[in-house]
Amino acid sequence: MRLASRKRARHGNWMSTSPSIELDTLLAGYRRFRENRWNPQHERWSALREGQSPRVMIIACSDSRVDPSQIFDVDPGEVFVVRNVAAMVPPFETTPGYHGVSAALEFAVQVLKVREILVMGHGMCGGCKAALTKELYGTTPGEGGFIADWIGLLDEAREDVVREHGTEGRQAERAMEQAGVKVSLANLRSFPCVQHKEASGELVLRGSLFAISDGILRFLDEETGEFNPALQDQ
Repeated sequence: MRLASRKRARHGNWMSTSPSIELDTLLAGYRRFRENRWNPQHERWSALREGQSPRVMIIACSDSRVDPSQIFDVDPGEVFVVRNVAAMVPPFETTPGYHGVSAALEFAVQVLKVREILVMGHGMCGGCKAALTKELYGTTPGEGGFIADWIGLLDEAREDVVREHGTEGRQAERAMEQAGVKVSLANLRSFPCVQHKEASGELVLRGSLFAISDGILRFLDEETGEFNPALQDQ
């Protein structure tokens, strides 16, 4: 039996495309999950079948290096996560269109009734860097235009960053990453349901930045605008 045929037999007849190293890697991980997570925690998964009740929503970047579940070492069902380019939240608006982040936010706040929302930006964020340099400005949808439109949410904040730091260098990029978190927090507060629940004490908003280079998580002090290490010994 040829290698491709052996792989098809091993994975089943559901594969409509050729086997790949990438798929084999995913299936190896799935096998580890079944052996190390699913079977030992079967009662936990049975309970999750009945529903979810996370107390925290995390809005994070799609960047493959920044996985909230790993960073916070949480089990399935503990956090409700939305990930997108640059961890952005758009402002509240009712114009026609597809409002994916807004729908997820509405579900978390109104249905799941989460108690906290954490916006988590990160270091070396490609989306924030593109917002800073405007390298995708003017590109067509499908060739960078979708990204350019999305990170256009940072255009106003970019002006202050460029005025103080320019458009190049790590200091400017870090300032843009921090500004992104602040913009998302401000946009969260444009949603009536968030305004009401934060005012009543039912909901807490937090901003943070995770540094890929040293693994340090920093929380935003909204009074000072500074990002301070989450742990005192860091």
